[in-house]
Amino acid sequence: MDITIEVLLSFAIGIGLAAAVGFRVFVPFTVISLAALSGYLELAPGFDWIGSYPALLVFAVATVLEIAAYYIPWVDNLLDSIATPAAIVAGAVITASVVGDVSPLLRWSLAAIAGGGVAAAVQSGTVLLRGTSSTVTGGLGNFAVSSSELLGSVLTSLLAVFLPLVAVTGIAVLFVVVVRQMRRRKLKQVSVH
Repeated sequence: MDITIEVLLSFAIGIGLAAAVGFRVFVPFTVISLAALSGYLELAPGFDWIGSYPALLVFAVATVLEIAAYYIPWVDNLLDSIATPAAIVAGAVITASVVGDVSPLLRWSLAAIAGGGVAAAVQSGTVLLRGTSSTVTGGLGNFAVSSSELLGSVLTSLLAVFLPLVAVTGIAVLFVVVVRQMRRRKLKQVSVH
């Protein structure tokens, strides 16, 4: 099988969008629906429905509701329990929706492993951050967490569509920074005991 530059770029778009799904589930779907409707983004076969006006309306309404709900303290924590499995599925679907010109087996394997995995990793990080914020601030600091997640989702979605290599590079750098911070924290805990 010949993997082309176009396939690699579409995979980078999918990974970027999957990361954005980890921040907010519906923002990236709204972005790709708009991009597909404008002719800027070509969707994989079978995913043309994402680039329709009814889908855009549904995604836009869901985006507004999701954003609003995350600004309600403690409701945001409840939503995380629902959003985590939803983000994994959405990460796989959104990756599959933009990866074309490959066999369905390869498309869905990449989508499930990479797309679902990236969305799960980002969503897990946001759950931990929100949980810490809720514990430390009694939920009052969650406004800042929700705002940063929204900004992260919008920026990552736009970068994934318009500058996919920048998006994937940014995601990789973020993961490296987070892993290093976790290791440092773990080393400090071990040295204290």
